[in-house]
Amino acid sequence: MLRFDARDLRNACGSFATGVTVITTRTDDGDHGMTANAFMSVSLDPPLISISLDHKSKMRERIRASGRYAVSILGDDMEHVAWHFAGRHNEALSTILEDRHDLPVVPGAAAVFLTEVEQEVDAGDHTLFIGRVTHLERRAEIGPLLFCGGKFARLAAAI
Repeated sequence: MLRFDARDLRNACGSFATGVTVITTRTDDGDHGMTANAFMSVSLDPPLISISLDHKSKMRERIRASGRYAVSILGDDMEHVAWHFAGRHNEALSTILEDRHDLPVVPGAAAVFLTEVEQEVDAGDHTLFIGRVTHLERRAEIGPLLFCGGKFARLAAAI
């Protein structure tokens, strides 16, 4: 018998510091993005990454429609970008996305991955989209934006 609820689980998982990403895709009706921290490396050979999207997420159906997605890892000075794609619309950022091989990405991100969906895995109330990396970029001089305990943070020292 479980002795915790969904909020307890969410709070406990929130103790794990993560990076902050913006997941994007392009469909016939335009470019779409959302802030997420459910991202991970899956395999180096072949090059695979994964994102996890709630079944109620609009992005879930958009990625299914496009068959592709990009992940932009936000730099430590990009909290305003994270908020924008988390639903706090900032008019100044409405045209921030730029094109990389026909996918929208966040310019100036610490790293960018472009993928083609290789596999979908339903896992409880989420879907894992495993993507084969087709292109990547990294700016080593940019530190990552972090998220832990419901707050944004930065590393104390450079990586």
